[in-house]
Amino acid sequence: MKRYGILILMAFALMTSFAQKKEFTLEDLNFGGTNFRKMTPERVYMTWWGDELIKQEYDKCSVVNKKNGNLTELFNLEQINSWAGFEGKDKINHIYGVTFPYADKSIAMFQTGSKRAMIDFKEHKLVWSQNKEGQEFADWNKNSRAVAYVQNDNLFVMDGNGKVSQLSKDGSRDIVYGQSVHRDEFGIYKGTFWSNNGEKLAFYRMDQSMVIDYPLVDIDTREAELAPTKYPMAGMTSHKVTVGVYDMATGKTVYLKAGDPTDRYFTNISWSPDAKTVYLIEVNRDQNHAKLCAYDAQTGDMKKVLYEESHDKYVHPENPIVFLPWDNTKFLMQSDRDGFRHLYLMDVNGKMLKQVTSGKWVVMSLVGFDAKNKNVIITSSESGDIQRNVYAVNIKSGKRTLLDNGRGFHLSPYTVQPLSASGKYICDEYSEPDVPRVVCVTDTKNAKSVELFRAANPWEGYNVPEYSAGTIKAADGKTDLWYRMVKPVNFDPNKKYPTIIYVYGGPNARNVEASWNYWSRGWETYMAQKGYLLFILDNRGSRDRGMEFEQATFRQLGQVEMADQMEGVKFLKSLPYVDADRMGVHGWSFGGFMTITMMTNHPEVFKVGVAGGPVIDWKLYEVMYGERYMDTPQANPEGYEKTCLLNKAKDLKGKLQIIIGMNDPTCVPQHSLSFLRECIKAGTQPDFFVYPGEPHNMRGHQSVHLHERISNYFDTYLK
Repeated sequence: MKRYGILILMAFALMTSFAQKKEFTLEDLNFGGTNFRKMTPERVYMTWWGDELIKQEYDKCSVVNKKNGNLTELFNLEQINSWAGFEGKDKINHIYGVTFPYADKSIAMFQTGSKRAMIDFKEHKLVWSQNKEGQEFADWNKNSRAVAYVQNDNLFVMDGNGKVSQLSKDGSRDIVYGQSVHRDEFGIYKGTFWSNNGEKLAFYRMDQSMVIDYPLVDIDTREAELAPTKYPMAGMTSHKVTVGVYDMATGKTVYLKAGDPTDRYFTNISWSPDAKTVYLIEVNRDQNHAKLCAYDAQTGDMKKVLYEESHDKYVHPENPIVFLPWDNTKFLMQSDRDGFRHLYLMDVNGKMLKQVTSGKWVVMSLVGFDAKNKNVIITSSESGDIQRNVYAVNIKSGKRTLLDNGRGFHLSPYTVQPLSASGKYICDEYSEPDVPRVVCVTDTKNAKSVELFRAANPWEGYNVPEYSAGTIKAADGKTDLWYRMVKPVNFDPNKKYPTIIYVYGGPNARNVEASWNYWSRGWETYMAQKGYLLFILDNRGSRDRGMEFEQATFRQLGQVEMADQMEGVKFLKSLPYVDADRMGVHGWSFGGFMTITMMTNHPEVFKVGVAGGPVIDWKLYEVMYGERYMDTPQANPEGYEKTCLLNKAKDLKGKLQIIIGMNDPTCVPQHSLSFLRECIKAGTQPDFFVYPGEPHNMRGHQSVHLHERISNYFDTYLK
């Protein structure tokens, strides 16, 4: 009896402990939530001063001992403001953003609301400052201390002494200077490019006067006003881009003599180390041919076409060439020419010297160089399809040395400057499916690593679902597809659960990776807590699996993806705990397109769907993205007709909610409104919700409102 009583007490204690575990709210799990920051793994901020690793905190900077992680304070916030004499609007409020631009000088650079300032922290004095008020798209160069910026639509350069030069006078919403062009495709994210010495500036000029104005509306005035956006749709007239080069020494600007810019894309701009040559990769409008071109920076004349690459489907260059720091005559180029993205060594005469990396995996990024040992530091998928790991690759021998533990997802994009100045050390922030966040410092020569920080699990004490990953075969019967599954909290294999497929499915993205909880979205955890099973599958067409995998969807977006997703459905139906009669689907953007595609093509499977910001008709989508994957409507009428969801409005049977931002400049409202009109004609009954003034994704706390709405829809019609 005594033993029986003890067992009862133990069971009661376990039940009490379990019952006391907390539950999540959307304020905890959504990025717009009031408690979201506290529910994400703690982060530390690091940067490099030469080969010295510096920890940045709110009110101080410290040197990190790379052998044991011990900290030695370098300076604090009070000292910096005192040395600089900053007060009022010029006062430095925190130290997180400090940089150390010169490896051999004790200079820290700070930016306030009105100034850029350099402080010598050994001499305890302000050594340089520069006004930054009113500067948009500012691009500063450490060598000349000059900054390029946009003001009132025109491009300016301020030199290190504060002298301002105006490079353009005709800037407007039609004539755009110094900003990203080609709608941020081809890896383009900015519009100004300094030479290494900071004496010359290459910049974009985009004439979009010939592009249609899409009529978005601003309702924040007494009478609503037009707020149009330039939107070149597939098969229609696109903008024209030219590249200028400004020489600070002469004060003159020349434009690269590339010829008529009509229906051409100028991408991946870079400089030669001696600042005499500008390189760019030109892509034709069909996006099936790329040319690496060299131009004379002084005259704008083309010097040579160094390399050309064609593909019967499409090319997609996203990375500029990078010169070897120990040899100004050689550079590395990234290419998919053998079916996987790899590094190739070329010389300035255009001679292909060797393929540096090879294998059925992709180079994900070129991080930098270890110049002493003549190695290039990369991240790649070599250790696993859903992983990202760090390698040192010897340029001469091609030998690869793994610089991490061979697991997980390394070099978080939040690590702004992972490599030290010489390339001797790398600061690696990473996570694994069961490891929230770790920061370590690694010697790139011998791969010896020292752990500096390990974040606690911020979800300790909460009821957390089970996250897992695995593979199934694609619809072709041979290709492995990775999935993530999130099982309901308190999962019971003897029960049957309503199941939601979260889908994106589109090109140049993926959903499953070997980071914390397999990169699960907070909303999935929230729904698992409510008793749903979540399933996420990266179908063919998603990124980082090679060209054959990625190009399987060419000219028929949504078709191969849907076939693969239905293999996921088949897998789910084979599981005894999945309720096949309660299956839903949700996605945003391309995922919204996939949601409606799957619901209308397989109405017998999906009872409920929520489609956010969906593409409905690819003829209404933008030129660069749309034509890369679908060709033009003129060249591929069958593909556009087959994938158009206007034709499928009549086939809607389940409960579908469409949600958009009213001012979406990416997937314009015409998509969803056109689909609603067809549903009215067909007598089908989707639900519709709009967020006034919002773009493609809901911002701030409105995202919490959005995900509450999505959750409630499934609770009402699926659960």
